[in-house]
Amino acid sequence: MTDPTPIHTDALIIGAGPVGLFQVFQLGLQGIHAHVVDVLNQAGGQCIELYADKPIYDIPGLPYSTGRDLTQRLLEQAAPFKPAFHFNQQVSQVHRQPDGRWLVATPNLQFLTRTLFIAAGVGAFVPKELKLDGLAAFAGTQLFYRLPGPEQCKGRQLVVLGGEDAAVDNAIALAAEGPHQAASVTLVHRRDVLQAGPEALQKLADLRASGRIRFIAGQITGIEARDGRLTALAVNTPGDQTLSLPLDVLLVNQGISPKLGPVAQWGLAMERKQLSVDPASFATSQAGIYAVGDINSYPGKKKLIVCGFHEATLAAFAAASYLDPQASGVLQYTTSSALLQQRLGVKEITSPPAG
Repeated sequence: MTDPTPIHTDALIIGAGPVGLFQVFQLGLQGIHAHVVDVLNQAGGQCIELYADKPIYDIPGLPYSTGRDLTQRLLEQAAPFKPAFHFNQQVSQVHRQPDGRWLVATPNLQFLTRTLFIAAGVGAFVPKELKLDGLAAFAGTQLFYRLPGPEQCKGRQLVVLGGEDAAVDNAIALAAEGPHQAASVTLVHRRDVLQAGPEALQKLADLRASGRIRFIAGQITGIEARDGRLTALAVNTPGDQTLSLPLDVLLVNQGISPKLGPVAQWGLAMERKQLSVDPASFATSQAGIYAVGDINSYPGKKKLIVCGFHEATLAAFAAASYLDPQASGVLQYTTSSALLQQRLGVKEITSPPAG
């Protein structure tokens, strides 16, 4: 249910991936506070969801980084500007208002913003669904694609499907002492090879050894239901056996896939499912809306994080001019500008005494 009271802001960013986070920083340098919405439950976007622990070698000044580390560094860099994050929110509607602002709606929230920055990568990342006859009927009650609340987990039989970071992390969280602790946890993956960080894999191994987590290699091929409730899963093992696996709740973590989603219905000029922009400002065909990162298209476009950082920088300058046409527009540098250092919260640095 949408909150009828809109949140008023000068800038709203759709997407909390690396480019969206750097957009927060660049807007902050211009004195513009931002709200950020993302369909995922944390910042980092594709970086954190697809290669949280994989190496990235082409970020300026960082010979080596992981998606997780890069996300953390960008969050720290943006922290002085106190962005307001709204996770688990997919923007569905964007409408221009008579006063020139944009009314932006998600299923739960509304925003009235003077500028809008679309940093949605290749689209909204949504969970890959498990397609089995009759399973969808249990969505939101016994079938989940993200870790449900404690009331759905505590003391219940949980089955987690998947073999990557999210599945491993959630299985560990469900087996550990805490508000989500399940009565039993079974991790199911198509083969006995899991892709996660070494620390998480060690924790998983320890929990398997202690009997807190059971692991089954196999494919879920069907469901069993009784009296309107999901009661068991049919699992086909590599040895061509079919197991009946009882459960109360199924958590599917098979990864995510990008979908362009409702962006195509917002009345913005597009080319090959990407937003057309002016490369001098990264403005779209609608005044006050900018597109940065993999979602945009212009001559010479390269889908690189570093290019998205450049785009976010120019978009912030363009937005500052749009919001205040009378501003001087004089270029200032963080090395020497007292104003920028004040916005960053930098304390005065004095040179150590000679000798």
